[in-house]
Amino acid sequence: MALKSRPVTIGLVQHACSDDLDGNVGKTLDGIREAAKRGAQIVCTQELFRSRYFCQSETHDFFDLAEEIPGPPTQQLADVAREAGVAVVGSLFERRTAGIYHNTAVVLDADGTYLGKYRKTHIPDDPLFYEKFYFTPGDLGYRVFKTKFATIGVLICWDQWYPEAARLTALKGAEILFYPTAIGWHQDEKETYGTDQHTAWETIQRGHAVANGLYVCAANRVGREGTVQFWGQSFVSGPMGQLLHRAEDTAEQVIVQQIDLAQVEVTRRHWPFLRDRRIDNYEGLTQRFLD
Repeated sequence: MALKSRPVTIGLVQHACSDDLDGNVGKTLDGIREAAKRGAQIVCTQELFRSRYFCQSETHDFFDLAEEIPGPPTQQLADVAREAGVAVVGSLFERRTAGIYHNTAVVLDADGTYLGKYRKTHIPDDPLFYEKFYFTPGDLGYRVFKTKFATIGVLICWDQWYPEAARLTALKGAEILFYPTAIGWHQDEKETYGTDQHTAWETIQRGHAVANGLYVCAANRVGREGTVQFWGQSFVSGPMGQLLHRAEDTAEQVIVQQIDLAQVEVTRRHWPFLRDRRIDNYEGLTQRFLD
């Protein structure tokens, strides 16, 4: 007997950012509205959509961009969620207290209710991605949020490379995993490494979908900021790793893609990776290195 279909439509908002904070917010809110008009029920923003990607330098003044959560930016997202009748995942720069800041995603339900937040766990420190200067590692653990339409998990950008993060979120019941993202090419590396870098980024996330039998959605920004060209290509992957939709690499776009949550059950029945995990054999995962 076939499982009953559980259709849900996903929206991802991909755009460039400038020094105009209000303009950046306007693009995001308009993108959420557009996605809703096209049938989206859950919409995800790109990482830190309110500003340019300020982590390209270590500049104390940029801490002024941080806001309390919940606070005015959260309310803007709540208002558009309520207005459009969609659940929203929004990426914000959180001021927790003086000297403690987080890279945080908030989740609003379709009636504007604040469901909670996830703080980015893995913080990079690479050339032009100096996030350790700004962000304290998240301390809320891996979380799921029961929205009107689905149970979702949220991780953020650099978390994308860690199968442990995806697994633990899946084990808490996520049916869809969202990754607000800001990733791009260094100007002097794109020609040599660009294709391989992008392929690795997409492949590992589609691998998370396969390993956990869930949908994976990544929303990335586009445009050149300094010497970094953000590569866009926001995408939706099915639970067998199939690429359902991918945005362009330079264009501002709103992706809308219908999925069927019944496929999570179907996939896990046929590929029962969660059933066959040897939880008695994984103690080494809590160590830095097995000497």
